[in-house]
Amino acid sequence: MISSGIRNRFCMSDANGRLYVVATPIGHLGDLTRRAEDVLKSVQIVAAEDTRRTRVLLDHIGHRAPELISLHEHNEETVSQRLLDRLEAGQDIALVSDAGTPLINDPGFTLIASAHKRGIHAVPIPGSSSITAALSVCPLPVHPFRYVGFLPSKKGARHKALGGWMKQPEALVFLESPRRIPVTLEDLATLTERQIFIARELTKKHETLYVGQAGELREVLGDEVRGELVVIVEAAGEDVSTDLSRTDVLEALLTELSPAQAARIGARILNEKKSGLYDLALRLKGDS
Repeated sequence: MISSGIRNRFCMSDANGRLYVVATPIGHLGDLTRRAEDVLKSVQIVAAEDTRRTRVLLDHIGHRAPELISLHEHNEETVSQRLLDRLEAGQDIALVSDAGTPLINDPGFTLIASAHKRGIHAVPIPGSSSITAALSVCPLPVHPFRYVGFLPSKKGARHKALGGWMKQPEALVFLESPRRIPVTLEDLATLTERQIFIARELTKKHETLYVGQAGELREVLGDEVRGELVVIVEAAGEDVSTDLSRTDVLEALLTELSPAQAARIGARILNEKKSGLYDLALRLKGDS
């Protein structure tokens, strides 16, 4: 039998309102589920990352929320406390992000974590996610996969992070902005020969899917890219010896040699073309 103390600690209270975590469409408004629509129409408050975008969604389903509150990364701490008080007063709240499933690279964690501590029931209302949407149509090996959100914005940190992940056998999944995708592909071209899948503007009018190696995709996409992107680097399986040794070998050689010399010797060690290793050597030398 479970003691009352343990029951109180782990069970949610029925006296509070419910916090619904509602997935919204990532592009096509027709992807909103019937259950999500019913929840949005039933709650007393909708907490939204961007109230303007949420109003478009609510207009689509013919509903005007009794109260629409902005909750974003800059006000999450203060607004969460106000919402928790409303939940403890018995009001139901729906948490939505700009698009897709809340908390996947979106604000809301403070609210969810605090609700749990206070015994408030959080209810997931599943639906659209750009990550699962991209994985579902990816023609490359993706199991298992590692999802890392957005990459570091600074060049050195981004290159180091990608270099570490390319040493692992899992597929790598991340989000990227149109402004940064060219340099990210340039980094990947120096780190791996794995195939890459890019999903751009998923579910929208200009949805486009690309497959190829990083250098090829860099040329295809060019410099003027539009729309948000999901990037998937294929799984390498158990054999990641090339990905494991490229950066390590060059970093060791660069401690004593110039980039050109390091690339020449590295090409012999790794049985690769000198040109690709020279580009990587220049990047590593610049970062150091």
